[in-house]
Amino acid sequence: MLQEHAKIVQFISLAQEVTGRKKLQKMIFIAKKMNFPFAEKFQLHMYGPYSEELTLRVEELCEMGFLNEECMDKGSYVQYKYDVSPEGKRFLETTTQESNELQGFIEKMQVKTSRFLELVSTLLYFDDLEKDEQIEKVHIVKNKLKFTETEMNDAFDFIHQLQEVAAS
Repeated sequence: MLQEHAKIVQFISLAQEVTGRKKLQKMIFIAKKMNFPFAEKFQLHMYGPYSEELTLRVEELCEMGFLNEECMDKGSYVQYKYDVSPEGKRFLETTTQESNELQGFIEKMQVKTSRFLELVSTLLYFDDLEKDEQIEKVHIVKNKLKFTETEMNDAFDFIHQLQEVAAS
């Protein structure tokens, strides 16, 4: 039952910490699209792919004491930071998780902004379409963000890098 919870704890443990709920959602979605075994279902939402299941699992993990959630007041908004508690580290010791491939993958995503990961995850949400159609869809559903051609190219390059990491 807690196997899917353990995957989330392991992910955050490998990242050491994740700052931002949106960033965590995007990172898990991208990992899932790169064939890492996350079970959460995602749908397109205001900030790109979103999983209510993931939100609930993170809340449960905080309530169980396996994750720490720090609320940071940024003036005009609140940002959350997650890391693994000592109880969460003990919990991970009771599970068998593989982390070698996931570690490098997380490191590549961790240095990116939430905005960039929102673009990447939205492109991946439409990965069943041709590249031009993906770009067109992103411009429609994310028109207020006004992604540039350079950002689009950077996102496709990043997706290719992640695919290489996931394949190795």
